[in-house]
Amino acid sequence: MMESINLSQSIDDNFIRQVKEESGQDPDRCYQCGNCTAGCPYTQFYDYPVSMVMRLIQAGQRETVLNSKAIWLCATCETCTTRCPCEIDVAQVMDTLRIIARREGRFPEKDIKTFYDAFLTSLSNHGRIYEVGILMGYNVKSGHLLADADLGPKVLSHGQLHFFPKNIKGKDQVARIFKKFMEKKKERG
Repeated sequence: MMESINLSQSIDDNFIRQVKEESGQDPDRCYQCGNCTAGCPYTQFYDYPVSMVMRLIQAGQRETVLNSKAIWLCATCETCTTRCPCEIDVAQVMDTLRIIARREGRFPEKDIKTFYDAFLTSLSNHGRIYEVGILMGYNVKSGHLLADADLGPKVLSHGQLHFFPKNIKGKDQVARIFKKFMEKKKERG
């Protein structure tokens, strides 16, 4: 549910610059046409629609944006990006907001963070996605042990899931990327 927001208070100019620099996009170009919101398949689940998130960035509302559920519920389907008449990569902006929020330890949607972590662990370990591993890791860490258990037999019967991971050629290079990232993260503190 959207709260009332006073856009003239707590303007954080550093946040505006940070989003521009890290995303490589200029949210100031957004003129609030609403195409991103109209096309977004998840708008009904957001606390703030995509166009409002863009406006909140323009107004330097760091706390509101980084504590928003919308940035975590975004599926990065890029519908917003393809519909933007200003050619802003809105999905990239949303992804950047998640990165900033994660760096600051802000997770209003805990289960989504848990899923992201399981996804990245799978990618790091196998060089590709191992669906069963992601599902098991997520279910254990989130406490939803039997979530989607009824779907397993249906999907398995179609040969879509594999019990064992399939590693890719170049798996070691992918693991090095993750290792390098973690080293840089430790250097930053």
